[in-house]
Amino acid sequence: MGELVLVCGGAGYIGSICVHELIETGYDVVVFDNMTKGHKDAVDSRVKELVVGDVRNEEDLNAVLSKYSFDACMHFCADSLVGESVKVPLKYYDNNMNGAIELAKALTRHNVGRIVFSSTAAIFGEPNPEFVPIAENCPKEPTNPYGETKLSIEHMLRWTTNAHDLKATCLRYFNAAGALPNIGEDHSPESHLIPIVLQVALGKRDKLAIFGDDYPTRDGTCVRDYIHVVDLAHAHIKALEYMKDESPKFNTFNLGTSNGLTVKEIIETSRKVTGHPIPADVGPRRDGDPATLVADSRRAQEVLGWTVRFGDVESIIRSAWEWHQGHPDGYAQ
Repeated sequence: MGELVLVCGGAGYIGSICVHELIETGYDVVVFDNMTKGHKDAVDSRVKELVVGDVRNEEDLNAVLSKYSFDACMHFCADSLVGESVKVPLKYYDNNMNGAIELAKALTRHNVGRIVFSSTAAIFGEPNPEFVPIAENCPKEPTNPYGETKLSIEHMLRWTTNAHDLKATCLRYFNAAGALPNIGEDHSPESHLIPIVLQVALGKRDKLAIFGDDYPTRDGTCVRDYIHVVDLAHAHIKALEYMKDESPKFNTFNLGTSNGLTVKEIIETSRKVTGHPIPADVGPRRDGDPATLVADSRRAQEVLGWTVRFGDVESIIRSAWEWHQGHPDGYAQ
């Protein structure tokens, strides 16, 4: 029997792939998800149980934490649409902040000693070019409630680990992408570039909108750091293992490939992978889009022993394309 991990949000995109990789590595897993955005078909059939519940609900958390004796927790539950967070900030403070607080309270009540938290590069806001690639100590100035709630949760966990017998590791993702053969990205609405590009290739959208081509980058479009979701999953497992030893009670790591690609480069690579022309129109910039977001992930590599296995964006896009071809309507197919 391996260690038992509670995966909150384990029916979502990143959470479900982490569940699969945990089980492949020898862990036992219970998934806890309210299923408002998750997909039952994304959850590995080998989990001990899929519990439908809400992290904001004390009774739901106490029920699952009383039934099992967990060694650790991974927390993925969150609303994550930047634009929506500006329009309805209280929704984000309720779901993201209150959910994390209730979960932390429950973990300390039930003596669960480790948590890996799904944070984000959005906590850095729009960093000055001198801070790119972005290391952990880059100034944190989020420009929207989504990033603000994630940063606030990091602060809450740091103080909680100081006061309780709990260790926490916060992993700041850059742009997660890619898929496993049977688990992929199915959001409604979809807001991520690669799946939107692939929806055009599938005929689900007529064309793609490029938000600005006048940025100070090599082709005028925004530069982002795309990391395969399986590499993210392995970083979570490395963090769990690291916290078993004489590690600090609180830690943060930035996760990316340290290789930035422009929007136009992603489109061109997708054309190569899919064989589809993928028409695109250039429109105005979106408010709050930084020109360049690229991770400095050396600390994760040095401290956790984590390595990027899928550093080639073509392989990331190809894995996503294979999943989307088999699931043109997402998990409804």
